Amino acid sequence: MRAISIRRIYILSTSLAAIAASTPAFADEAAADAAAYDSADTADAIVVTGQRTTYNNAALDETLIDDKSPIASAIDLIGTLPGVQVNEGDAFGFDDWSTTYSIRGYQTNLDTQQVGITIDGLPNGGSGYGGGSKANRFIDTANIGTVEVFQGTADIASRSNEALGGTINFVTADPIDDMRVRLSGSVGDYDASRYYGRFDTGLIGGVAKAWFSYGHQQATDWMEGSAKNTRDNFAMKFIVDTPVKFTGYASYDDAYENNYDQMYSPEQYAASPHQDGLNGVWTGVPAVDQNYRGVWGTTRKNFFAYLKAETKIADALDLKASVYYHDMAGRGDWAPPYIVNVGQDTSGVQSEINGTSTVKGTPAWWATLPAGSGTPTYFATNAAGQIVAPTAAGAIQQQSFRHTHYRKDRLGGTLDSAWTMQFGALENTLRGGVWYEDTHRREWRDWHHVSDTRVGPAYDATPYWTQYDRKYPQTTFKWYAEDQVQFGPVTANFGVKQFINHLDREDLFGESSNVGVKSKSKVLLSGGVQVEPMTGLDLFGGYSENFKALSDTLLEYSADAFSSIKPETAENWEAGARYSNGMFNASATWFKSKFSNQVIFVPSSTSAGPDYLSEGDGRFFNAGGIDSEGFELLANVRPVHGLTLYGSYTHIDAKYRGTGNAELDAEQGVTAGNRVAGIPKDMWVLSGTYNYGPVTLGLTGKYTGNRFVNASNAWTAKNSFITDLSVAVKGEGLTDTLKDLTFALNITNLTDEDYLGGISGNYAWIGTPRTMVFSVTADF
Repeated sequence: MRAISIRRIYILSTSLAAIAASTPAFADEAAADAAAYDSADTADAIVVTGQRTTYNNAALDETLIDDKSPIASAIDLIGTLPGVQVNEGDAFGFDDWSTTYSIRGYQTNLDTQQVGITIDGLPNGGSGYGGGSKANRFIDTANIGTVEVFQGTADIASRSNEALGGTINFVTADPIDDMRVRLSGSVGDYDASRYYGRFDTGLIGGVAKAWFSYGHQQATDWMEGSAKNTRDNFAMKFIVDTPVKFTGYASYDDAYENNYDQMYSPEQYAASPHQDGLNGVWTGVPAVDQNYRGVWGTTRKNFFAYLKAETKIADALDLKASVYYHDMAGRGDWAPPYIVNVGQDTSGVQSEINGTSTVKGTPAWWATLPAGSGTPTYFATNAAGQIVAPTAAGAIQQQSFRHTHYRKDRLGGTLDSAWTMQFGALENTLRGGVWYEDTHRREWRDWHHVSDTRVGPAYDATPYWTQYDRKYPQTTFKWYAEDQVQFGPVTANFGVKQFINHLDREDLFGESSNVGVKSKSKVLLSGGVQVEPMTGLDLFGGYSENFKALSDTLLEYSADAFSSIKPETAENWEAGARYSNGMFNASATWFKSKFSNQVIFVPSSTSAGPDYLSEGDGRFFNAGGIDSEGFELLANVRPVHGLTLYGSYTHIDAKYRGTGNAELDAEQGVTAGNRVAGIPKDMWVLSGTYNYGPVTLGLTGKYTGNRFVNASNAWTAKNSFITDLSVAVKGEGLTDTLKDLTFALNITNLTDEDYLGGISGNYAWIGTPRTMVFSVTADF
């Protein structure tokens, strides 16, 4: 159990004092609320059963969002929904590097992106660390209206190139009809702080309304307190509701994060359950300072904006169109403990450390080096920059600061239509639409000389080497069509869709030939049936085929390495029932999924056999996949006024199929029949929210079963039960002077349980410890 800090005691004491001071007002408030209670009072209900469709889905309501602290990231909000698992490096969502999430066995982490993300229905442009942007780069938590999770089959119009197993749609809150100013401030553990302001214009001229917001938050890491994490977000949204309804949104997000490192073995975690391999003190010794947390950094700037238009013609034809733009500039940092020897000088002042010139690309003279000699050079210099023995008096050990730069800009548009026709008792809706996106991604890596390793990580502005510089132009085109028929209690739909992607590589140094690959899906089928045999009961079943476009990772190699590669695909089946009567909501869903055409890389040195190989360093090919099956249960109940209970249970049996070649399976670290790394068999959530007068109490516990850290199933992350507590007090319960204020205390991992969190690449991050955040919100 970690020690309780003075800051934590202050936060907790302030919160308890607010609750105690509001006690005299409880009885009168409760009595007034009870008098107003009737069957239509659902303001405090947790309703996450989702829309009535032929596939399962779930959506957050305001209560579940409020149970999280304002500093929590957008992605963290969905962790209590069935089938969903979320892990982050800390309770604030700082550090994209350690963020992982999964739905029904499909994962997004450092190595894999299999879950789609959209913002108000528009694509996020990928979720990979190098060129992607997760939801927290587009939207501030305080500006979220709801989050929709489609666990297996999303709506056929959903736009994502990664959605093999599910899609998460983050929906921004609409402007309100009344003018309002909202101000919020938070303080918390690990030097966490946040301030946020939003202005709603209210309804203007009866047709227009908008809001404008700004939020800043910061914190350090929870291990030794050396990280300098900051985030600034500017956003606005407007709606003009005329015969043609216009909706616009824009967001600029500027984040800097220091990373958490993974645990690389069970022995390391057992020896150090509260500390990763990074340290918070610069020592002047490069071999040690390569693990200085301050040089493990992620910088991201994201601008995203869209404009939507929609109208209805003759009460039969719905038309929708949108255009969007996204620009991302980012960088990943690390400080290797050596200098790359890119100049041929072997004595005197080394060109790599004089800070005057940059070598671009691979030096020609490297081809003359003996095989396996490598290029990193560990050396020390004297004050004049000449190589000396590391033990010489006044010797200065040398080190690099490496930057990997990422840029991406996307311009896209969508067009959707739906024509509804009535034929007696039969209603038919024909839908169709297209999505087009033009993407330009650029990545380059440069190496800078650390100016003086005795002082700190400051580096020369001019890089001594730019290792590579490449562009990856990409176009995406999707079309879809669906027909839906409703006859009495029965609704059936059948649809088709297709993705066509073109991806190229342009080597800006001209060291390799420009190559391209076309990633075209077959015509993908989807369909389902929904029956409502009685009021409140909904039976459904469906099937869908999903697709993931090939990524530009393939283009790091020669064309023959991926000449016959096919995109990854998935087939999803599900069937279930939903029931709702206002006070009780429940759903049960069975699902089955087959992930095929897994893309793997096989080096030429493998012993797996010539059937898989080509000339050169190796090649990609499709082999194996994952089979998963399970079920999800969900229930919401309001047994008495003011009390809402929520529970969910998920069982997932996700296993590797293997490649069909035993030697290749061994090389890839996969055993057919093994459970998929990072996926628990069982997860369940119990949550309760109680409103009594001006006080709202929320308590949530989530159980995550044993997970395997690696594909060989040799390392087990033990099960965990994480409890979160939230307390909110309206200022009117304290005094009329504070009636416009709300005080809130959020505590994550209340019992301070030790556990392993995110899993990726056969390694795992340490789970987040107990974290307290106290917030005050004022509405005027």
